[in-house]
Amino acid sequence: MRYRIRHTTTCDYTADIQHAQHVLHLNPRPLPWQVLHLNLIKIEPQPETLVEHVDYFGNPVTYIALETPHRKLKVQVDFEVDVAPSAPFDLSSSAPWEAVRDEAKAGTTPGAQQASLFAFASVMVPPLPALADYAAPSFTPGRSIGEAAFDLICRIHFDFVFDPVATSIATPLGEVLANKRGVCQDFAHLAIGCLRAMHLPARYVSGYLRTVPPAGQKRLVGADATHAWISVWCGGDRWLDLDPTNGMPGSTDMITLGWGRDYDDVSPMRGVLIGGGSQELKVEVDVEPLDDVDPISR
Repeated sequence: MRYRIRHTTTCDYTADIQHAQHVLHLNPRPLPWQVLHLNLIKIEPQPETLVEHVDYFGNPVTYIALETPHRKLKVQVDFEVDVAPSAPFDLSSSAPWEAVRDEAKAGTTPGAQQASLFAFASVMVPPLPALADYAAPSFTPGRSIGEAAFDLICRIHFDFVFDPVATSIATPLGEVLANKRGVCQDFAHLAIGCLRAMHLPARYVSGYLRTVPPAGQKRLVGADATHAWISVWCGGDRWLDLDPTNGMPGSTDMITLGWGRDYDDVSPMRGVLIGGGSQELKVEVDVEPLDDVDPISR
C-alpha cells in the first residue's frame, strides 16, 4: 500500500519568539517493509539552521534553529511511502514467554543485546507494582509470547476507555491505570509497562494509522492524527507490532515514524524557546492511499 502523508503543525504565540530550537521526528523510518519515495519539508519562517541526522535508536531526526523574531511557526511535512505486509507470524507457535524472558535476562544473543535497550523503566514508563498485577492474567505458565502479548493488548482495549480529554502527555501512568481512561500514547505506555514488568523488552512506536470513514461518507481532511502502538520482542530478531488502542496486530494501515523507550524519545516536535508568552498549537494530519490523491509535485 502506498500512502501520501501530510503533517502540519502550527504554533501561534502571543509575543515574539526571539530564538527557537526544535527537534522533529517527522520523517518516516526506513524499514524492510517500509520504503520512502519522496519527502518534502516546508518551514515558515525559514530556519537559519537545518540539520538532519539519525538518533541513538536509528530514527531520522531534523534539528532546526530560528533566529528571526516570529509569532507563528508552521512546519509542514509531505511524504510518500510504501508499506508492505509483514512476514506471517503465528501467535500460538511463538516461543513460551518465559523462554523469551530468560533470553532477555541472559543477554547473550545479538537480538537480546539489542532488545535490552527496551527492557527497563524509562521517563514515562516507571516501574509500578500494579503493572505486573494487571499483566499477570495474560502470562500464564508456558503460554506463547505472541498469545500472551496479544491477550494483554486486547484486555487493555476492552478495559480502558478512549477519552481524548481525560489525560495530557504529562499524566502519570499510575493515574491512567487507576482511571482506565486515556489516548493511544497512554495505552501504549501501559502495555509497555506491563511487558517490562514481566521482564520482556517492549518499545514505543510513533506513526500514523489510516482511518476509513463510514460507508457513503467522505474523509475529513485534517481529521487524522499521529498514532502510537507497541512492539514486543519475541526472541531472536523477531518483534511483533501490536496496537492496544484498537486491540489488533500491526498491519499495512500503520505507517512508522520511529521508535524509542517511550513517547519522550520520539515526540513529533519539541523545542526550547526564548520569548513567546503563551502559545496555541494546532496539528493536522492527512493519511491517504496515493491512488486517491494527486502525487506530491516533483
